[in-house]
Amino acid sequence: MVNNELISTIIVNFNSGDKVSLCVQSLLDTKLNLEIIIVDNASSDQSLKALKEVTSSESNIHYIENQKNYGFAVACNQGARLARGEFLLYLNPDCKIHPDAIPKLIACLEQTPGVGMTGGYILNSDGSEQVGCRRSIPTPWRTLVRVFCLSFLSKYFPGLFSDFNLNNQELPDHPIEVEAISGACMLVSREAYEAVGGLDEEYFLHCEDLDWCMSFRNKGWKIMFVPDAEVTHFQGACSRSRPIFVEWYKHKGMMRFYRKFFRRQYPGVLMWLVGFAVWLRFGLLVCYFSVRHVLRYLKNLCQGKHVGTRQVQTAIVTTDGSS
Repeated sequence: MVNNELISTIIVNFNSGDKVSLCVQSLLDTKLNLEIIIVDNASSDQSLKALKEVTSSESNIHYIENQKNYGFAVACNQGARLARGEFLLYLNPDCKIHPDAIPKLIACLEQTPGVGMTGGYILNSDGSEQVGCRRSIPTPWRTLVRVFCLSFLSKYFPGLFSDFNLNNQELPDHPIEVEAISGACMLVSREAYEAVGGLDEEYFLHCEDLDWCMSFRNKGWKIMFVPDAEVTHFQGACSRSRPIFVEWYKHKGMMRFYRKFFRRQYPGVLMWLVGFAVWLRFGLLVCYFSVRHVLRYLKNLCQGKHVGTRQVQTAIVTTDGSS
């Protein structure tokens, strides 16, 4: 049961279209004591304007409008500095939070000693569990296992070759402690936030949530996954329209994460191998997206020519028929 404490929800918007309006409406539908802080990273679409129009009568929505895209971590910290609540809820703009999700996240945080962060059961639009919803920390070794597809050996050596994503495991029937959750939905207590501090602003996009989870654990705070607190996360437009841009910052973030937390724990040779694997993966993805873009362009070009030919033929027939 949630008391009347203020819950500050921080949403970073960047060209989220109508999804951010749907996200905010799902929050308003909970009827909880919320303040909603929208940090806009210089969106070029009409998402912010549309949101202001549909929520013009709401007094608990505050806006920070950046003149450039400062990245996710910086924007989150901007929102947190403005927040007044006892709880900070970080929510992606393309998420729809289910009505009882926030009370369940807070209940777990309040009733379990030592918990500083909770995350919910994040669903794809088709109802399946989203990858990264609950996970182990992707250490350099675990990353090598994933990049080189060695997780099939986990049936023989589960402690050595297990995947760091836990979504293929059976869904628990009660909250469990995990090493990391998804940055799409993170609820943090004010006490834990003051002890740990904000997100590392050296990250621009991706991996800042993993970094924050590591920082919480290093400060002695537990992170809990709450399976009955459901959140639907629709895929963002940026990931689809600018995949190479997104992958660049994702892989760059991964390298910062490894250097920051593991360079003194692992041999230099292993760290070099991890770096090679990370950038090899990025290079392969660039090739894949580039080829896909060229093929799509050629397909559209051929379809355009075909349509143009049919239009010319139709025009000839029409002219002949009317003469």
